Amino acid sequence: MLLLVSLNSFKPDKIKDKLNFKLLNVDGKYVSLKEDPAIKGYVIIFTCNHCPYARLYTSRLNALYNIYKAKGVPLIAISSTDADTYEEDSYEKMKEKALLEHFEFPYLYDKDQQVAKKYNAQKTPHAYVIWNEKGKWAIKYNGAIDDNATSEELVKVSFVKNAIDSLLVGKTVQIKETKSIGCQIHFTKK
Repeated sequence: MLLLVSLNSFKPDKIKDKLNFKLLNVDGKYVSLKEDPAIKGYVIIFTCNHCPYARLYTSRLNALYNIYKAKGVPLIAISSTDADTYEEDSYEKMKEKALLEHFEFPYLYDKDQQVAKKYNAQKTPHAYVIWNEKGKWAIKYNGAIDDNATSEELVKVSFVKNAIDSLLVGKTVQIKETKSIGCQIHFTKK
C-alpha cells in the first residue's frame, strides 16, 4: 500500500491530484505533470547519481523515454537523495551527469524530498507507471524497472514496459508491484 503525504505548499499544475509536482529540471526549467490529451501517463523513476545500481540504467532509461514518449507516456527521472550526505547528488552534479551521459529525459531535483515521500519511493532506481484516469493520476505499477539490475543484456522481464504496453491497449497490468533493487534513498533527518 502506498503512503501519500499531503503538502500544504503543494500547488499542482493543471491536474488537481496528489501525485502531481513541480520540480526543477537540469535545464533550469520547472516540470510538472501536464493535463494534455496526448499524454496518457508517465514513467517516473526515482534515481540518483551516486548509486551503482542507478548508474547502470542510463541507456535503458533513454530507450524507455524514446519508445514511449511518442506513444504519450514520457519518462521523468527524479533525484531525491540528500545532497548534504551525498555531494554527488547535488543539483550541479545532476546537471553534469545529465550532460555527460546524454540524458534525453527530464532529470528533476527533489531538494526537499517531498515528492519521494509522496510516492513512498524507497530505492534508486524505483519506477512508477502512472496513468491519467479522468483527470487524476493513478499508480498502475511500482517497483523495479526490470528483472536484472546488473546487466541490460540479461533482462528477461521488463516490468515497466509490460505495464505500459498493457495500459496502452486497455488491459489490466498483470504485475502491479515488485521490489525495487538499489541504494536506499537517504532522507534528511532534519
